[in-house]
Amino acid sequence: MGVNMNFSRNMDDEYEKLFRRMNPPRVVIDNESCKNATVIRVDSANKHGILLEVVQILTDLNLIITKAYISSDGGWFMDVFNVTDHDGKKVTDEAILKYIRKSLGPESCSTSSIRSVGVKQTMEHTAIELLGSDRPGLLSEVSAVLTNLKCNIVNAEVWTHNTRAAAVMHVTDEKTGSAITDPQRLSVIKELLCNVLAGGNRVRGASSVVTEEVTHTERRLHQMMFADRDYERVDDDDYVDEKSRPKVTVVNLSDNDYSVVTIQCKDRAKLLFDIVFTLTDMQYVVFHASIDSEGPNAYQEYYIKHIDGSPVKSDAERHRVIQCLEAAIKRRVSEGLKLELCATDRVGLLSDVTRIIRENSLTVTRAEVTTKGGKAVNTFYVGGASGCLVESKTIESIRQAIGNTILKVKGKPEELKPAPQDSPTRFLFGGLFKSRSFANFGMVKSYS
Repeated sequence: MGVNMNFSRNMDDEYEKLFRRMNPPRVVIDNESCKNATVIRVDSANKHGILLEVVQILTDLNLIITKAYISSDGGWFMDVFNVTDHDGKKVTDEAILKYIRKSLGPESCSTSSIRSVGVKQTMEHTAIELLGSDRPGLLSEVSAVLTNLKCNIVNAEVWTHNTRAAAVMHVTDEKTGSAITDPQRLSVIKELLCNVLAGGNRVRGASSVVTEEVTHTERRLHQMMFADRDYERVDDDDYVDEKSRPKVTVVNLSDNDYSVVTIQCKDRAKLLFDIVFTLTDMQYVVFHASIDSEGPNAYQEYYIKHIDGSPVKSDAERHRVIQCLEAAIKRRVSEGLKLELCATDRVGLLSDVTRIIRENSLTVTRAEVTTKGGKAVNTFYVGGASGCLVESKTIESIRQAIGNTILKVKGKPEELKPAPQDSPTRFLFGGLFKSRSFANFGMVKSYS
């Protein structure tokens, strides 16, 4: 039976490849018909997940999708996207336009370049996945452990949601600058990181995975938090301001052919990707969709069916779809003050910076770490203790500690709280080894 199923699946794959080669996708990029945006039209043979492929390619190019119209009934997929660059201008960079045509057009059907969204093969670094209970100082402790183990963090993304934290980090060996391959050393890294993640003493578990597989980081973070069931809120107190809560509804049409999902929320970067990925990963197919994000708020409407062809079947399933979409929206919400650090990369940089943030009693709600050409660009979203606004004096303390020329503070004026006149500057130099998790350092060995 298993052999027959594999044979049937392989035949379906070969038929799909043949059909796509006989009916290659067509991409039209139009910078004339719309006053404020570049219009991208994609026509292609339909297959499950194709919408996610297209949206991910546009999103990974840091393009903003302001409007979209999607239709994929039958065997054909037709999309129209209105996109701009991050400055709100039309996309005119010929290198970007060429990449879009190559990635979504006829060349994507060649056997040598079959699209595999989210997979980038590389042996330049080792990928580490972390999942556990969120707490103040967690990123600082993880970074310090990796630095002590002679690991350089070249890329990392950290999300927190509903008391949980997930991270995907790419590290290299301090000495060789390449991936870490020694099994014993990898085992020690995993064990020590698990000890740090378990330091919160929460009921729910923690995990640390070291792998050579490199997947699309943001997709993997969604998958990790979804598998951890972060969408199950203890209560609704997450939304102190009910206005900040996404409005998600799921209703079945009267003929019961489709379920209609509508989403209204504050617009932000990569919102469409997060929604489409969640629906796709939950095994739903988007047949029609309309997206409008030209103002401060986004309105999205999806006509969906389960991959087995059925609409949403029960109230329990409807409730789960709503919960999962709300979680997908909230995971990437950038709460807190935005700090941008740009500096020459070195081993221990992230550890030093996050230590300073922790010692100033700030918590990191989200972080992005990138390294390119010897330069490190780190972005942190930080908040004060118990959700309080960050004092301006605290930011000045951090600035003085890491240098005025490399730290930029971005955010609205109301996100900074003026410090009381008699409030002393809070900066503690001696707190690094007082953290309870560093008792685990006795296990660390030197690898030279």
